Order: sequence, then structure tokens, then C-alpha cells
Amino acid sequence: MKTLYMAFLLTLFSLGFSNAQLLTDKHTFTRQDTLRGSITPERAWWDLSYYHLDIKVEPDKKFISGKNTIQYKVLEPHTVMQIDLQPPLKLTKAIQNEEELTIKHDGNAHFITLNQPQNVNSVNTIDVYYQGNPKEAVRAPWDGGISWKKDNNGNHFIASSCQGLGASVWWPCKDHMYDEVDSMLISVNVPAKLTNVSNGRLRLVEQIGDTKTFHWVVKNPINNYGVNINVGDYVNFSEVYDGMAGNLDMDYYVMRDNLEKAKEHFKDAPKMMEAFEHWFGQYPFYADSFKLVEVPYLGMEHQSSVTYGNQYKKGYLGNDLSGTGWGLKFDFIIIHEAGHEWFANNITYKDVADMWIHEGFTAYSENLFLDYHYGKEAASEYVIGTRKLIKNDRPIIGQYHVNHEGSGDMYYKGSNILHTLRQLIEDDEKWRKIMRGLNTTFYHQTVTTKQIEDYISEQTGYDLTEFFNQYLRTTMIPTLEYKIEGKKFKYRWTNITDNFDMPIQIKVNEVQQWLFPKSDWKTLTSENKIKTFEIDPDFYVESKKI
Repeated sequence: MKTLYMAFLLTLFSLGFSNAQLLTDKHTFTRQDTLRGSITPERAWWDLSYYHLDIKVEPDKKFISGKNTIQYKVLEPHTVMQIDLQPPLKLTKAIQNEEELTIKHDGNAHFITLNQPQNVNSVNTIDVYYQGNPKEAVRAPWDGGISWKKDNNGNHFIASSCQGLGASVWWPCKDHMYDEVDSMLISVNVPAKLTNVSNGRLRLVEQIGDTKTFHWVVKNPINNYGVNINVGDYVNFSEVYDGMAGNLDMDYYVMRDNLEKAKEHFKDAPKMMEAFEHWFGQYPFYADSFKLVEVPYLGMEHQSSVTYGNQYKKGYLGNDLSGTGWGLKFDFIIIHEAGHEWFANNITYKDVADMWIHEGFTAYSENLFLDYHYGKEAASEYVIGTRKLIKNDRPIIGQYHVNHEGSGDMYYKGSNILHTLRQLIEDDEKWRKIMRGLNTTFYHQTVTTKQIEDYISEQTGYDLTEFFNQYLRTTMIPTLEYKIEGKKFKYRWTNITDNFDMPIQIKVNEVQQWLFPKSDWKTLTSENKIKTFEIDPDFYVESKKI
């Protein structure tokens, strides 16, 4: 028990530290927060269509240089374009039609004045050049940037991670989530003895002196922080998965010494694909394949290039976040980060305040993986077990337009919200259709919380406004206050929003039934004296006996 307790404390410390980095609460916001977090006039007038990120990585110098060719469609006439790039990297020049343009630098935002007329519906390109030593990750992926590490054989082992911090920490782009690029070419030049693995499919490897350039093609829309580079002494193995949309290439890139270990351990990947195609519908990126790529940090959900660093252990670095034992039935990073292919990479938030759409649904995907492979009871025990990680320190939706995330509770409070909602629907096949419907209705789209709420309300036939207001926008946990007087059971909701009226399943004298509490007292009369009472634990609520 002492060992388990210490492991649990270690896990809590790890989660707490991570939340302190990526999910920091802020009360005051700066001009830079607004420039990063809002759709500024200098962003709104143009729509991204294509990137060609063409860079050189020099590991010994921890240096990156190159350019990003940006293709865009003009939505309305304008003369100034905002491109984002974070110091200490420097945006050195911008060129359009072979003409160097004037750049005004304002912190992380760079305003480029265009000389060419920007006619509505025209498609134009601009080249932006940059170089420097990017921010080095302190504790990736939460306090991200570039990880400059070495493998066990002394080879360079390098990876990017930038959720929250922003893709502009290592490459120049339109660093706001509302506008995803339609397709992309990623060209990365590295020392010849190393390999770069990025998103999409490998088109070409060019030998250039004592270096190689790896060209990766992304055919699907991709969010900014989903773009990645991973540089190391990689070896590759692969398989073809017979999926919902036909043959899916699944590739695995690992450190040379870990090849045999990975071949066994990564069997969780096709198991993941089977479970998630059942629950969420077809994998959203068949054209770009699926990859697991070993990295020198825990892992991240980079689109079609999911990164892995869970040390080839089950659970979360060998720990079960739920404390039930079920969390050791799968590799947490493979299941959780791959779950983001549906919720984060297919369905993407427009504003980081709605990050719960990514993390709540994906934390819930852990539960659904267990449901598919081990049964509904196992899944329920797991998600209920994660409640001890919920702090209810602040709402799980952040402030809009200032690049502000909500509470880290978006993970396991988010998953328990969805688990509770599944109980209200009381129809697992309908619930599965809703999960699949989200992924078809919002296929390759950026969305708001309201769109998700409205869709689920429409599909269930319930007005879920107050349900979502209660759980997403407050820290209050609905509390069923009750008293037992012989055959009478009196009850009401407390700690709720004004119009919250969620029904709940209970057992009175071992007989299961629905209650329909509100804020005023109600009475249930039993045929016999009430001896036992319990709330269905699948509902994320509290109770208080008077």
C-alpha cells in the first residue's frame, strides 16, 4: 500500500506541475495576449490555404533557419498581414513578388506591409525568412519549445512540442487556431546520419553533402501546434491496418535500441484504432497515414505523427491514474494522444478557452477504450476513479480572445461530465452515434463549445444548456441534499445554477429508480420504511444527508 500511495503522489505531482506550466491561471492580460489570442484585423482578411515550411536544423548549435512560404486567399482588401514568431527567433525578411517588404515587429507579432494589391478572391503567396536559437523546452510538453537531447548512444535526439505556448515558438505562422492550413509541405534538413520525422507521408529524401532533407507531405487540414519535427537515429517498422476506410498505413519510428521492445509494446496502437473507429468513426487522416514517433519527452498529439515517450510502460509512466488497476491495461500515451486524432486534430477548438473540447473528450476516450476491450463496468470504474484528480479550482472554460486556457480539470472533470451525460441518455447506441456524428458533422473543422453543446442537445432531444453551464462554467458540483423520515425520502439540488434540474438515478431499498430533483424540496414515499439509499456512482454529483 505504501508503494501504491507513493506512486499516486508522484502522479499527482506530475499532473500538478504540468498544469502549472501549460494551464496557468491568469487574472490580467497584456497586449501580447490579445495579439496572440484574438482574430485581429491583420489576421481576419486572409484565409490560409498552404504552407511550405523549409528549414535547416543544426543540432550542435541548437539553431534553426529557413523560411515559410505562405499561400492565402484574400477575403477582403487589406495591406497589413500579421505573422507570429516568438523571440529569441528573428523574422529576418518577408518577400512577395521578389520584393522585400517592410516589417513592424511587436513582440511575438510581426506586421508585414504588402505592396501588391490584395484583390478579393485572389490567391497570393509570401515568403517569410527566419533564424535563431528557439526557446528550449524546460519540461516538455507542458513548458514546451524544442527539446535538444541525446539518446543512449550519444546521438542527437530532438523534438518540438508547443501546445499552449504556440507553434510560433519554433516557426513563423498564423498562430491562431481558428484558421487551419488546408495542406502543407514540411522540408527539414538535418545531419546525414539522422532522420527527421514530421507529419503526413514521406515524399522524398535528398542527400545534400553531409546532410539530408526530408520532405513530408500533409494532405489534410492541420492545426498549428499539431505540426512537428522529430530528429534522431530512428529505425522504422510498419503494418497495414484494415480500417473503416480501407487500408491504413501505421508506421512506428523508434530509437534503434528500442526496436524489439517497441514491436511488442506498440500492439496497443491497432487495438486503439479498432476501439476508436468503433466509437468515433473512421480515422480522420487516412491520406496522411498514422505514425507513432518516439521522442525525449512524454508525448503529444501531433497530427498523423503522434509522439511517444512513456518509457514502454503501461499506464502513465507505470502508474494508474484511476487507482483501480484498469489504467494499467493500456499504455496511457498511446491511447490518450492517439485519441486526440479525433478530438483536437479532426475537431479543433477555435479559441484556446475551449481546450476542454480536446482534453475532456480525449480523457473520456481512455474510458471508451476500456469499454470496448474490457467492458462497461471496467470503463465506469476507471472514469470514476479519476475523480480524485479533480480540483474544482476554476471553471474548465477559460477567457476568450486572450489565449487563456481553463482549469486542468478539463481532463478528468471533462471525462466525468461526458460519462454523466451518457447516463442521462440511457442508450449506448445513441451515445455512440453522437460521438460519431460529432466527428462527421465537424470533420476537419474548427469549432466553439457552443457548437458542440448545441449538437449534443439537438441529437439527444434535451435542452442541455444548464447542464453545460453548471459543469463547464462553474466550479460547483451538484449536491443532492436529502433526509429520510420513515417511508419518506425528501430531496433537493443545492450548489447549482438557477435552472439546473438534472435527473439522477438512485436506489432506495435496493430498488433503482429515477429522481427529478430541483432546488425546492420534493418527497418520495416508499411502500416500506427506507433502510438504504445510494446514488448511482456513474453520475458526477455529491450528496449530503440532513
